[in-house]
Amino acid sequence: MKVYLAIDFGSTYTKLTAIDMDNEVILATAKDITTVEEDIMIGFNKAYDKLKAAINEKVDFDSVEFVSKTACSSAAGGLKMVAIGLVPELTAEAAKKAALGAGARVIKTYAYELNHRELEEIKATPLDIILLAGGTDGGNKDCIIHNAKMIAEYKLDVPVVVAGNKAAIDQVEAIFKEAEIDYFVTENVMPVINKLNVEPSREEIRKVFMNRIVEAKGMKNAEEFIRGILMPTPAAVLKAAEVLAEGTDDEDGIGDLIVVDIGGATTDVHSIAKGDPTKPSIMIKGLEEPFAKRTVEGDLGMRYSSVALLEAAGTRKIRNYLHDSLKQIDVKAACQYRHDHIKMVPQNEEEIRFDEAMAMAATEIAMTRHCGVLECVYTPMGTMFNQSGKDLTDAPYVIGTGGVIIHSLNPQGILKAGNFNEQDPVHLKPMSPKFLVDKTYILSSMGLLAQDYPNLAVRIMKKYLVEV
Repeated sequence: MKVYLAIDFGSTYTKLTAIDMDNEVILATAKDITTVEEDIMIGFNKAYDKLKAAINEKVDFDSVEFVSKTACSSAAGGLKMVAIGLVPELTAEAAKKAALGAGARVIKTYAYELNHRELEEIKATPLDIILLAGGTDGGNKDCIIHNAKMIAEYKLDVPVVVAGNKAAIDQVEAIFKEAEIDYFVTENVMPVINKLNVEPSREEIRKVFMNRIVEAKGMKNAEEFIRGILMPTPAAVLKAAEVLAEGTDDEDGIGDLIVVDIGGATTDVHSIAKGDPTKPSIMIKGLEEPFAKRTVEGDLGMRYSSVALLEAAGTRKIRNYLHDSLKQIDVKAACQYRHDHIKMVPQNEEEIRFDEAMAMAATEIAMTRHCGVLECVYTPMGTMFNQSGKDLTDAPYVIGTGGVIIHSLNPQGILKAGNFNEQDPVHLKPMSPKFLVDKTYILSSMGLLAQDYPNLAVRIMKKYLVEV
């Protein structure tokens, strides 16, 4: 039996998915606590033993032939980056979008010429990669050259991906070579005004992550067993969403979609859609949006960021999502407890319902931040609207993943919290989507599978994503 093994070294759990390639089914899944602080293979081996036992219940494990063993990872905090550009609304924002699409957590974005205070701040921040952009091709090159000199002066021991004005690249390379900075050059993230070119940067970031970051995080031992860490986990989820939406030459996709991924530390939203205006008299404003867009909300998490979620949402919003019988819960104390006990698993209905209320608040806020927004403007031709970001009102599907959604008694209620709200008509959130749930936790695995077998990945996702 030919089996593809996909591994996700998560921040909390290491998850294994065995895919029967002949019958196109999930043969077995298993998970155990990620042990990145000791040896990542300890947690992996425990999960692998569970996987073998699960497979043995169906077929003889000795008959299994692993055609590939690949992995993604968000262990040890995932991929942490800063993005540097010229103008906040343009090249700096383009650099940020490229980094997010590559599966990174963008700690901060910097614009204009860096000063010494900012360099001290960057040097003191635990980072994996710096993305250095700035200037359209043939445009301003002084800024990116200045910033390269500052990075060289401070001897930052962090890989730098250079994706700025091609007219400045020769000088930037000379600066980094002399200072022995570890750097990689790719195409400009914004070669012309308002035109994004993020894919080359995403791919370069993925390569750096694979070749250098994995070893730095003590994960080299895992490569003795697997083919390699292919990408950060969020990038794998985005890849799965892309191939499911667009399909392949042989398999039809399902069309535009949104993925809401609620985790212990962040809530990620991925949208695969052009997001053009759906109503007349609306003009696009600002930077072009990537077709495959990801946003990360580091203050919206179920455990590590539960106190930050409370600060972002407020007590009233979370309480409004609670059932009437639970309105008297001390919301602040419940959020603090989850922050202090990050491995807490709800044991009773009250704890389950409170987690769901937190998840609804996280979904509502994350979707508001991710989608486009309308701004009313007055012209000689009458009232018109500017649209910044994507119009997702007609998005046909919203897919939910992450522990709180997968194990919820009310996944539809959690996802519905991100729908369009008539009381907030300027935020272009989905109006009446169908809700699908990643019940078997396969999206990251399908992103890995899609690298080699995209047709198979599409067919399995169509089979296993459950409508609620």
